[in-house]
Amino acid sequence: MHNAGDSVTRAWRDLRSGEFAMADKQPIYLDYNATTPCDPRVLEAMGPYFSKEFGNPASRTHAYGWRSDEAVEVARVQVAELIGARPREVIFTSGATESNNLALFGAAHASATRRRHIVVCASEHKSVLDPCRELEREGYPVTRISVRQSGGIDMEALRDAIRPRTLLLSVMHANNEIGVFQPLEEIGSLAHAHGVLLHTDAAQSVGKVPVDVGRLGVDLLSLSGHKLYGPKGVGVLYVRDRRPRIELRPLLHGGGHERGLRSGTLPVPLCVGLGRACEIAGGEMEAEALRVRALRDRLWGQLQEGLEGIWLNGDPEDRLPGNLNVRFSGVEASALLLSLPDVAMSTGSACTSARPEPSHVLREIGLRHEESLASIRIGIGRFTTPAEIDRAAGRMIEEVQRLRALSPAWESRRRRDRTLAHRVRNPG
Repeated sequence: MHNAGDSVTRAWRDLRSGEFAMADKQPIYLDYNATTPCDPRVLEAMGPYFSKEFGNPASRTHAYGWRSDEAVEVARVQVAELIGARPREVIFTSGATESNNLALFGAAHASATRRRHIVVCASEHKSVLDPCRELEREGYPVTRISVRQSGGIDMEALRDAIRPRTLLLSVMHANNEIGVFQPLEEIGSLAHAHGVLLHTDAAQSVGKVPVDVGRLGVDLLSLSGHKLYGPKGVGVLYVRDRRPRIELRPLLHGGGHERGLRSGTLPVPLCVGLGRACEIAGGEMEAEALRVRALRDRLWGQLQEGLEGIWLNGDPEDRLPGNLNVRFSGVEASALLLSLPDVAMSTGSACTSARPEPSHVLREIGLRHEESLASIRIGIGRFTTPAEIDRAAGRMIEEVQRLRALSPAWESRRRRDRTLAHRVRNPG
């Protein structure tokens, strides 16, 4: 196992130092929540399906189509095994955004009952919140449930929100910005006790922590290939096929592919890559989570030792192994990131980075405007090394200290705090 891991690390380093790379000038990558690189083993599995095995999996009359269809079905099994589903419950999409849209619009538009009410967590990804706004315009009532300071959903408010006409709850498994897990098992029991469907966006958690759709009690689950070291452009919507069967109205029409839920020729190389990524994750997840968590704690410990006035956003324990969301008093996150071209991090979701307003997730957990603007998201992953963690910590400490030294407000605050501390120690 150790030797296999070493060979993968070497392959990854070789990949990064290729003719299109910048070798030593490449920044340290600490944005694994935004996207992950394709594992070299995934690239190897995908290769033949771009050229030699190029058949359309829907072509039923010759060997090219048969072989492509077989490859897709193997990938479907690999995905199903990772999440505890049956292969026929795995619907390939272009990614979690499409999966989220299909789950929400599909369930709402297929409902032939009086149930039209939707309940959603207020700190969801925009690919859940924006469809909910559109459904409101169509006349579907939507209730947004707040989260606590830790990032966990307010379960009492969730219970109170469920009505006789509630159709669906949508609560993500792990938040994409602060990494905090939601209590899906408890939420699933609550939903099913009232005959309500439960959808979860699990793009951040699948492949990093154990996910079992039966144990969690979810009816619909979204995931993306590029969040678990697979390719971009492919994802899955798990649709429970046990009684009662989930009814969805498709977003796309034109061929009836994927059990009639998602028409269009499947991208065979991407499906193969996603399947292989799931297979790798299933075999290595436990050891990888321990290693990544140790690196996260190493970084956090060094930052705490080297800096005052730093805070962790969200629950310190109940979060993704590789996630940190940290704020630095007296420093704007945008200024810090600009001063660190050698470390790749972000201020939050890559899907909302073009918008100048503070993160809605940080606002929901109670951060003030200036605290949100002082927060950065750090994502650690499969190919992060201890040496990179140490170098990144040193650079972050160096730049935070430099930016604070340029800030009269920070220096004034430090003098005030020192004066107050002196008075406490010496009251006479």
